Amino acid sequence: MASSMSSSPSSLLLPLGSASEKKLYANHMAFSNIRAQAIIVRSSSCKTRKYSNGPDLVTRRDVMGLLFVVPIISLNSPDADGAGLPPEEKPKLCDDACEKELENVPMVTTESGLQYKDIKVGEGPSPPVGFQVAANYVAMVPSGQIFDSSLEKGQPYIFRVGSGQVIKGLDEGILSMKIGGKRRLYIPGPLAFPKGLTSAPGRPRVAPSSPVVFDVSLEYIPGLEDEEL
Repeated sequence: MASSMSSSPSSLLLPLGSASEKKLYANHMAFSNIRAQAIIVRSSSCKTRKYSNGPDLVTRRDVMGLLFVVPIISLNSPDADGAGLPPEEKPKLCDDACEKELENVPMVTTESGLQYKDIKVGEGPSPPVGFQVAANYVAMVPSGQIFDSSLEKGQPYIFRVGSGQVIKGLDEGILSMKIGGKRRLYIPGPLAFPKGLTSAPGRPRVAPSSPVVFDVSLEYIPGLEDEEL
């Protein structure tokens, strides 16, 4: 969410291709295990049983043993363990109760076309242009799917507000916030990602110049606090 949000947005996403490569490797290893266990079954059968018509009988038993081995390996595979499970819930700044309250909060529209609703109004001064701010954010497409979040990284994002280090809509939206405040920003396309963002595992694609939604909380203003000391 640094200056790369406007110049190199791909840095916000997970590496492409890693999931498919791991799946191909897992499939290869599973097939190798099937062949290895089939050889073990055949070898043990040949050593422990000797019949005059042995080759036909051993072959039949080997095949039956292999038929039982394959389903066991399939059931123990990573893909089978995760099948049918719901996706992990991602952390949010606005829960279900907050969403209901927002329905009754008036919308504010600025001259640039940015719209916002205050989830919680903070206290103290707003950050001056060029000052550092520490903010948590959850970035979503209009459908509500999250494509970036400081909460997943485990720490607030620090940047100089109004200096072009983040997208225009986020810059403008934070400039009028106060410490401790939470706000939902409805950012129109011209103030969002001109080049868009490519999709990645678990993250939706953001089309070029398409609207996005940011939930933001202004945690503190380290530059302003240092100046007041």
